[in-house]
Amino acid sequence: MTKRVKRQTSSMSFSLSRWFRKISESKPSAATLIIIVIAFATFLLGGGLYTITTQPAIAVYSGGRFFFIYPSMQYQFGMDTIFSAMLYAVGLIGLLLIYRSTKNAHKPRQAYMTLIVGVALLLLAYLFLESSILFKINGGQ
Repeated sequence: MTKRVKRQTSSMSFSLSRWFRKISESKPSAATLIIIVIAFATFLLGGGLYTITTQPAIAVYSGGRFFFIYPSMQYQFGMDTIFSAMLYAVGLIGLLLIYRSTKNAHKPRQAYMTLIVGVALLLLAYLFLESSILFKINGGQ
């Protein structure tokens, strides 16, 4: 190797080690860690690992329209992953709002409204996830 290449690799390894040291020494808050764990779980439940390993198509254009949900249970498009992860996130927000409504016991109106919005989001996510699965089972009809 030439001296120039050795110098570049040594400076790159130094900057990577400095970056790694900053990350390993940082102390994130509990809320930050919880958000990271929840985002990772949503990514896995939504099918993110499948999407990364198989690299499926985003969607199919057939007959003058886009198909985002493939009519077969064996296959998954990239949009299925995004769609299901977003719906899992909406359901999680609904659950968090339901939990949050218990903290507003001294304000019954606000607690009731927060509970209603949380239940609505949770039901919306559940119904859309179930309908997308039924859509795939029934062959897109």
